[in-house]
Amino acid sequence: MTLDLDAKKVLLRKIPHGLFICGVREGDDVNGFTASWVTQGSFEPPLVVMAVKADGSSHGIIQRTKKFSLNVLKSDQKELAAIFFKPQKALGGRFETAPFKYGILGLPILEESIGGVECELIGQVNHGDHSVFVGEVKSACLHEDVEALNLNSTGWSYGG
Repeated sequence: MTLDLDAKKVLLRKIPHGLFICGVREGDDVNGFTASWVTQGSFEPPLVVMAVKADGSSHGIIQRTKKFSLNVLKSDQKELAAIFFKPQKALGGRFETAPFKYGILGLPILEESIGGVECELIGQVNHGDHSVFVGEVKSACLHEDVEALNLNSTGWSYGG
């Protein structure tokens, strides 16, 4: 049986995705990227699961530091998501576009987001062009309980 590539593309893009800013920090270097392949993985302990491009600079930082943050964006923060989505030539600089504070684990939490969680890496699957990271939520900060940004509302597509 052959995979119908057109059907696969359409169907996989129908999977709903939120848009998040993942933050990482290694020493003085702070970096981040827009993540859309994210889901909750467990209630107890609280786990999140996130897929990250294997060739991205933040991927290596997550592997080395065993930590990452996830910032939940408001439904009107498409422009902010776009800044973190665009490829960059060098590490860092993206967090200069929005105010943030460091959380308990020393990771960036955007002040104007819905809020963010800081996670410790507890599992990883390397297969394909993305790695799947499993993080245990160690801190949570809620700024405002409003509608979250989702990929479908932006008109963008990622994956498929």
